[in-house]
Amino acid sequence: MKKLIGIVSLLILLVSCSSNDTDGIYYDNPEVSLEIPAGFPELNSFVSLNKLTKYGVELGEKLFSDKRFSADNTISCSSCHIQANAFADHNPQGIGIEGRVGLRNTPAIQNLIFMKFFNWDGSKLQLENQPLVPIITHEEMDSSILEVIGKIKDDAVYKDLFQKAFGDETITPERIFKSIAQFEYTLISVNSKYDKVKRNESAFTTAEAQGYATFQQKCASCHSTELFTDQSFRNIGFPINTDTNEAGRARVTGIPADYMSFRVPSLRNVEYTAPYGSFGQFPDLKSVLDYFDNGVLDADNLDPVFKNNAGKIPLSEEEKTNLIAFMKTLSDQKFIGK
Repeated sequence: MKKLIGIVSLLILLVSCSSNDTDGIYYDNPEVSLEIPAGFPELNSFVSLNKLTKYGVELGEKLFSDKRFSADNTISCSSCHIQANAFADHNPQGIGIEGRVGLRNTPAIQNLIFMKFFNWDGSKLQLENQPLVPIITHEEMDSSILEVIGKIKDDAVYKDLFQKAFGDETITPERIFKSIAQFEYTLISVNSKYDKVKRNESAFTTAEAQGYATFQQKCASCHSTELFTDQSFRNIGFPINTDTNEAGRARVTGIPADYMSFRVPSLRNVEYTAPYGSFGQFPDLKSVLDYFDNGVLDADNLDPVFKNNAGKIPLSEEEKTNLIAFMKTLSDQKFIGK
């Protein structure tokens, strides 16, 4: 009996000591509240599985800018996803370590919380799975998640942030990917002149209003919703990437009908994301509109918008000027840090 009492007493003592040890490292980590304007699409279904928290977002932002994610410690996510360019860059194709040129143009990172697909070909449905792609790709970071963890596991700042975000200092691939996604989910652009016009806080100029009318007539079937993309995959007859690894959406599905189809890009902040096209085929917006006007490349799976209209979207020079004026109203200076 005395032996049993002694064991119970020891267990109580151990539990007490354990509680006292953790009392000093408890952190309040509240969920982050995001203001989503009316009329925007539903959130990606995976967001509910990765609740945004104060320290989760802070940790994700730090990871996003850490060059140790690359094999030679020279580039981070933020090296290509630059805030001033709506988290894109100005290179025709992404540039990785040692100046290696990637397959495609760096996509802008904005309003991802609403997106159903990620990457130009929609290869990822869950944002938490996407960061691994640039980490392991030879033309990008050419590293591995285990190599990354080995580099940062003894970093005191990271130990503190992982403790605050997840309750202990353990660094895992899942926690890294969740934190980066939490930060990216906060990159919401909803404060352009267009948005202010909708809120009756501003008004279009004559050129912008005329451009908006042309946009609704000739562009809105693809660039729809408040995201200015319907998130579909289309072959719109752009010049074809000569890299034999490229097949567009067909790289994911294996379906010939998806060959050279790419996700319709959002036009929000399009002013800041030149060059345009899946591998930067066009240096500016005028050249894109000229290409549509002159006629695109034919293909068996060419989108009906072009297939049914002799491969063109006819535009006058005035319409092009006004369309560009309207598209610039989608620029959100607060979002890009101005």
